Amino acid sequence: MVFSGEDFATKLMNDMDPQLLDLVKTKVNSFIKWDLVRFLRENPNTADTAENIAKYIGRSAATVEPELQGLVESQILERKSVEGMPVYSLTPEAGTRELLDRFIEACEDRQFRVKVIYHIVRGMR
Repeated sequence: MVFSGEDFATKLMNDMDPQLLDLVKTKVNSFIKWDLVRFLRENPNTADTAENIAKYIGRSAATVEPELQGLVESQILERKSVEGMPVYSLTPEAGTRELLDRFIEACEDRQFRVKVIYHIVRGMR
């Protein structure tokens, strides 16, 4: 069987754990969200404002805030109001945290990172 270049690339890039593939395609589907998830898994007790989280990851609050909201909608993060200010933290839900742990651990592998980059860029089209 002969694959066209794109078919082969798609098949190769989709060769991931199905749960991680779904996570990348539907929830951690931007480079900013990837940075946010990595930061929050490395600092799992963080509960902070968009402005402070943006500083920690070296990005502007204006670009980080909508991505944080997207992660809230995906049930990766929780948003609470503290003294009238929105504060973001990882969901306490054990299954989601375990999935994020697996994702961050898988990111140690260069080939996995290439696949994640492929899916993020493809999703931007």
